Amino acid sequence: MLIRLLKAHLGPYKQAVLALVVLQLISTIAALYLPTLNADIINYGVVKGNTGYIMQTGGVMIAVTLAQAACSIGAVYYGARTAMAVGRDIRASVFDQVQRFSARELGQFGAPSLITRTTNDVQQIQTVLLMSFTLVVAAPIMCVGGIIMALNQDVPLSSLLVIVVPVLGAIVTLLVRLLRPAFRSLQQRIDKVNRILREQITGIRVIRAFVKDGHERQRFAEANDGLTAVSLRTGRIQALMFPCVMLVVNVSTIAVSWFGAHRIAGGGMQIGALMAFQSYLMQILMSVMMATFMFMMVPRAEVCAERVVEVLDTDSSVVPPTAPVTELRSHGHLELRSADFRYPGAEASVLRGIDLVARPGETTAVIGSTGSGKTTLLGLVPRLFDATGGQVLVNGVDVREIAPEVLARTVGLVPQKPYLFTGTVASNLRYGRPDATDEELWAALETAQAKDFVEKLDDGLQAPVAQGGSNFSGGQRQRLAIARTLVRKPEIYLFDDSFSALDYATDARLRAALGQETADATVLIVAQRVSTIRDADRIIVLDEGAVVGTGTHHELMADNPTYREIVLSQLTEQEAA
Repeated sequence: MLIRLLKAHLGPYKQAVLALVVLQLISTIAALYLPTLNADIINYGVVKGNTGYIMQTGGVMIAVTLAQAACSIGAVYYGARTAMAVGRDIRASVFDQVQRFSARELGQFGAPSLITRTTNDVQQIQTVLLMSFTLVVAAPIMCVGGIIMALNQDVPLSSLLVIVVPVLGAIVTLLVRLLRPAFRSLQQRIDKVNRILREQITGIRVIRAFVKDGHERQRFAEANDGLTAVSLRTGRIQALMFPCVMLVVNVSTIAVSWFGAHRIAGGGMQIGALMAFQSYLMQILMSVMMATFMFMMVPRAEVCAERVVEVLDTDSSVVPPTAPVTELRSHGHLELRSADFRYPGAEASVLRGIDLVARPGETTAVIGSTGSGKTTLLGLVPRLFDATGGQVLVNGVDVREIAPEVLARTVGLVPQKPYLFTGTVASNLRYGRPDATDEELWAALETAQAKDFVEKLDDGLQAPVAQGGSNFSGGQRQRLAIARTLVRKPEIYLFDDSFSALDYATDARLRAALGQETADATVLIVAQRVSTIRDADRIIVLDEGAVVGTGTHHELMADNPTYREIVLSQLTEQEAA
């Protein structure tokens, strides 16, 4: 998976990679040439007392060293730029893919896991790529070149390499095989810690209200201890790597010195050749150590690449149309024909055979018990997920055939849980319509009954909004979310229990103002509060995913027991009448 992922994203940087390889090649050849020059200085300069030869060859060594340094700097520069660019591209690809996901895929992965995959996992891949460019490209050149140069110095002594290199390779292979499952478990543990931490930060009020601080500390401690245990296990395996490698290196150095001394004593080898051979041996073993260092990181990067590719290979269940409709002739007409929705693998459908018609100038309400599928029904219209059966038509066209930008302009959704983005009040209100004027923003705020509290803010429309709108109350966030949709001026308004955090007086004023603002639009309201929807032109009653009644408030009170039960759970018989 790692090779596949990098191959897909390295295409635009072929020239940089080629330049990097050439620079690494020159740098490595220069490094391999230096021990030979050093041996010549010892054999023909120091031993024979030829100072001129020492100075001349020393100058060549300085020039070669400078060339090596320049090429190394250039290689690191190209390697760093390419690795950072590839990391940026992978993050962008994951982000773009997540943006295409429907609610189904988002629920499948979960927000904490997607955040980890976009940040931590991509960072691991980026780090391995950088180390590959700076270390691994040079390692095989150094290893093969070092063996050739060592053979050139002394063939009999080079027989030690036949033992040393395979032993070192076997040790590295064994440790890498142990590291791979450990790194997979490590990433999963990081996901778990992120998930619990996110839950605790988001639900801090609930935790304190139920005095569950100790329980949550225990949950986090268990997840944290699990991550620590896996990290320690991984660290222990990694800790074995360098001692084992250094043991082989030191034993090899002693063996070369021992056998080399006997070769020199027997006249079969010069002192300079032994010095050069030791240098080449160190270069060979260092190249193996560089590869070893990379092998320690590759298993984790492979696991991270698998997790990233899993996101990239997951197709959204909401597929853009191949021949999108870009113009809608009708205005604000919404219809569901025998619409069904079932989650993958679920035993039963959430929605079954929903028939619904909502027209311009009318308010259609949907009510039902918790879990009856009200929110799911609204989600089908803007294609948060697609119906698994039947059709959802906007202005007479199936929503699956409408261009996404056209559908977004036509349908405005105020979600059940209003979310505000970091920025200002104005930037949030202009989220769907960047060209809206300040006057239009204030008009939308007035309709949404939010003008009074925004005017009291120190900076008015430029007042800061924290992440998620956490510096506003639930009712204020709902009203700002409604104003944001009003600024957009869609043909179809979808309100998903968007008045639940409002008091009755504010709710009544808001609905009255909305009636004037949306007089020519189609309004579809999902609500739990009967007082919010009792004046609707048409009320649809859902029960266990099916429509069990349609009519006005008085009609349903007369002949629909499900609706009547809901109403009488909130109002007295006299109030309901």
